[in-house]
Amino acid sequence: MIAVGGTLLGSIITFTFQRRSSAQADLFARSQQLRQERMTTYSAYAGAVTTLKQGTVALWFCLQGDADSPERRQAFTECDRLGAAAENAQFRVRLLAEDDRLIALAASAFDAIGPIRRASTRTELAEREADLQSALSTFITAAAVQIH
Repeated sequence: MIAVGGTLLGSIITFTFQRRSSAQADLFARSQQLRQERMTTYSAYAGAVTTLKQGTVALWFCLQGDADSPERRQAFTECDRLGAAAENAQFRVRLLAEDDRLIALAASAFDAIGPIRRASTRTELAEREADLQSALSTFITAAAVQIH
């Protein structure tokens, strides 16, 4: 009886520890997967905003030239495409971010694109680009904190 009871008790204890260990391993795997997903999403968003900035600057230069050139129409089309891609990336950030501040910083970086197009001089264009870069850097810093 004692041997059977000891065996049963040992089996129950082993089962309990294995179950707890398995649950911890699953939790760790999920947290690592979420971390990787966030890292991919946040860096993709920063890349999309940077690409949109490049397209917007190219559009700005086109707007300084001929009012009805094919290059100008192409630049508008490209900016529209890049804007949609950046907005899509921002939606992914909103879905994965747990921090409302990070979501606000992502929106702030996206909103900093508009003033680039409305710049009236090259000096103002450079200032607006610097503003965007600052907003994007703030977003990246906050995202890095959440990832680590």
